[in-house]
Amino acid sequence: MNSAAKLLEAMMRNPLDWRIDQLQTVARQYGIRWRQQGTSHCYFIHPNGTVLAVPAHRPLKPVYVKQFVRFAKGE
Repeated sequence: MNSAAKLLEAMMRNPLDWRIDQLQTVARQYGIRWRQQGTSHCYFIHPNGTVLAVPAHRPLKPVYVKQFVRFAKGE
């Protein structure tokens, strides 16, 4: 199990206190592109074409972490 898979499992177990750069690490390993060009949101683009916008505040709210986990798994 690589570090991205471990991070994703940890996010599923406890969605509190995560940072946007950790989501970007997981996204990179799962083939999910992302962009954040001077905005307050990071946009994750799944290979199937769906997009998820996550506010880049620290720490991330648990609702966004849960959405990202479902998004990364392709649900």
